[in-house]
Amino acid sequence: MLFKSKLPDVGTTIFTVISRRAAEEGAVNVGQGFPDYPIDPRLAEFVQRAILDGHNQYAPMQGVAALREGIAKKLQASYGHAFDPDTEITITCGGTEAIFDAIQAVVGAGDEAIVFDPAYDSYDPAIRLAGGRCVHIPLKPPAFCYDWDEVKRAISERTRLIIINSPHNPSCTIASAEDLQALADLIRGKPITVLSDEVYEHIVYDGRKHVSALAHPELRERSFTVFSFGKTLHATGWRTGYCIAPAGMTAELRKVHQFNTFSIAAPLQHAIAHYVQKHPESWQGLTAFFTAKRALLTGLLERTAFKPITPAGTYFQLVDYGALSQASDVDFVDRLIREAKVATIPLSPFYAAAPRMTLLRLCLAKSDATLRDAAARLAAFADSTAKKRQT
Repeated sequence: MLFKSKLPDVGTTIFTVISRRAAEEGAVNVGQGFPDYPIDPRLAEFVQRAILDGHNQYAPMQGVAALREGIAKKLQASYGHAFDPDTEITITCGGTEAIFDAIQAVVGAGDEAIVFDPAYDSYDPAIRLAGGRCVHIPLKPPAFCYDWDEVKRAISERTRLIIINSPHNPSCTIASAEDLQALADLIRGKPITVLSDEVYEHIVYDGRKHVSALAHPELRERSFTVFSFGKTLHATGWRTGYCIAPAGMTAELRKVHQFNTFSIAAPLQHAIAHYVQKHPESWQGLTAFFTAKRALLTGLLERTAFKPITPAGTYFQLVDYGALSQASDVDFVDRLIREAKVATIPLSPFYAAAPRMTLLRLCLAKSDATLRDAAARLAAFADSTAKKRQT
C-alpha cells in the first residue's frame, strides 16, 4: 500500500462481523438492528408509483421539497416549533450520513469532540477523519446514566462538539429533561455545538416522553438533530434520514453533504413524502408495536437464566448472561452463535475502554416467529449449560 491508513486500528464493524458469522453458522440473527418483516404495502405501492411517474433522476441536493415540507409538519406536531423546510431541513443517506456530515462541518484539526460510551460506532472514526480527537466518557452499566460533573471536567478549550444519543443505542436508555438542561448549562457561552442523534425518537416505553434537543429553546439553536425514516418506517435498507439545524449550520452541513452523497434516491423520497402526507399518524403506533414485541421476548426469556433488562427506548433489548458465564461478552456472543445458533450483539465494542459486564443486545424488530425461535434456542442453551454444571 502506497499510503498511510487514516484509521489503522479500525476493522469491520461488529454488525457486519456478527451478521456474517450468523450466516456462516445458520444462526437466528437477533443481533443487527433491521426488521425481518414486510414494510407497509401502501408504502411499497407509493415507491412503484413514484418510479412509474418518472421520479428516477437526481433529486434536489437538499431533498425533495414535498418531503421536507412533510417533515416540517411532523416536527411542528411533535416538538411545537416551526422549522423552515428550505433552510433548516436536509435529507441524507440515513442518519449515519447526517452524523458524518455534521462532524465534518464542525470538527477541525486539533479539535475535540465528546461522546458517551457505549457509542454508536460511526462517531469516533468520523471525528478522527476530520482531524479531531474523540474524548470518550463511559456510561456505567446497568443504569448508563450521565455524569455531568465528569462532562464538565472533560470540556476543554479545544472542545467543539458534544454528541448525545437518545433513545440510546445500545444501552436502551433515554435522556431526561434534566439531562438536556444540564448539557445546556455546561456549554452556555462556549463555542460548542451539539449533535443530537434521535433516530429512535418514536420508540419510548411505559408512558415516557422523548425529550428532543429541538424542544429545548437553547439547545435547538446550536444543535444538529438527526432522524431516520429507516427506523420509523421499518425500512432500514432505504437509507433515508434527515438532519435539522439552524439555517447557518445547515448551510455548512450541506457543503459537506453535496460532496458526499449529493442527493438521496428520488423515488424513495417521493414515496415517503406521499406516505407521511396520507398517513401522518404512521409513526404514532411504533411504541405500541414494539411494546408488544418487548413483552413477548421478555416473557419468554424470564423463564431462562438470561435476565432481561427492561428497555426505556429503542427497538432493542438488553439481557444479562452473568448467571451462565463470566466470559467476556465478545467471547460469549461467539459461543452463542456456535452452540445456541443465535446471533446477538456485545456491548464492549462500543466502548473505548469497556467496563466488566455481562450484557448482550437483542433486536426486537423481528417477526414474532423469529423472536420465539431465538428465545427457544436461548432457553435450550441455558438449560444445557445448567445441566453440564450439575454433572
